[in-house]
Amino acid sequence: MENKTLEHTLQGAPLWLTNFVLVYQKLSKESLQLLATIYHENVTFIDPLHTVEGFDELYQYFENLYQNLSACDFVIEEVIWQDSQASLFWTMTYQHPKLNKGKMVTVVGTSHIKGEGDKVIYHRDFLDLGAMLYEQLPILGKLTKWIKTKAAN
Repeated sequence: MENKTLEHTLQGAPLWLTNFVLVYQKLSKESLQLLATIYHENVTFIDPLHTVEGFDELYQYFENLYQNLSACDFVIEEVIWQDSQASLFWTMTYQHPKLNKGKMVTVVGTSHIKGEGDKVIYHRDFLDLGAMLYEQLPILGKLTKWIKTKAAN
């Protein structure tokens, strides 16, 4: 962890939270085995695309996600925690050969996580699916950006 403010915020934090932050900031397709060190066997994971139940299903989901990525990096900028739950504010930068002409894509999001024992038992991501996916597709991207522009006016 290089973010001194984040280090300070996590002083005294539960083990499940500290481990989660450390693992996510070094997660890659080569290190997916680290997921077993942070997720409970009965974890519930929710993002705008899927809901998965249980660690085995979660691991399979991550394996499929990372399979086609050229790169993926999470930077956790801020953590707010109390008792057995936390909110994390992060930036994900990823590269997929079929999205955004193979160029890097940056998405800002937040996660609500809950710990049980020394692992995360609940994880829900909130992010702009348009920015992450739809806007990165050739035809749908132009349409999505046009709709966003029209809605803002």
